[in-house]
Amino acid sequence: MTRYAFAERLALADLMAEVGPDAPTLCGDWTARDLLAHLLLRERRLDAAAGILIKRLAGRTERVQRQIAAGDFDELLAQLRKPPRWSPAGLAPLDELINLSEMFVHHEDVRRAAAGWVPRKLDPGLSRALWTQARRRASLVLRRYPVQVRVIAPGHGTVVTGRPGTHPVNLTGEPGELLMFLFGRQRHARASLDGIPEHTARLRAARLGA
Repeated sequence: MTRYAFAERLALADLMAEVGPDAPTLCGDWTARDLLAHLLLRERRLDAAAGILIKRLAGRTERVQRQIAAGDFDELLAQLRKPPRWSPAGLAPLDELINLSEMFVHHEDVRRAAAGWVPRKLDPGLSRALWTQARRRASLVLRRYPVQVRVIAPGHGTVVTGRPGTHPVNLTGEPGELLMFLFGRQRHARASLDGIPEHTARLRAARLGA
């Protein structure tokens, strides 16, 4: 089984080493150091990670993340490259399920925050794996959307979600671009929207996740 999640992890670590800890990302005001601390907290500090999803616990999560971020940047990168044995990264199928989207999107968060970025030419197998992730993500974040949305990846497939019986919006792009869009990076995703202008503008501005 090809380890796409692990390959994205290593590529992200290499890119962070290249751009340095103070490089910007697409994650709000987070630098590469902040994003790295987030990834390590998510993987190594399960006792403090609940605040990523539960707002009332966010304070502790933020404190622990700042503590992690204060560490030596090179040592933190070494930890990212070599996850703990008990983490999902140790089991290829589970790693792909849990970490592929996380590593791909955050890799692109660093890449696309730099001026002059261009899309990567992705391995066909990676594109297929990303389409699986994008399909699931669309069904999750758009299942209650007030209009019908057709998410279309030419050559891969289509998933229809949102409210049936309404004027549909077509969201079209390569699987990686769709995944970026569906993780709330609409302005930085090279995906097209087609439909009633009011509906497309609403989807372009929607909060679709971190």
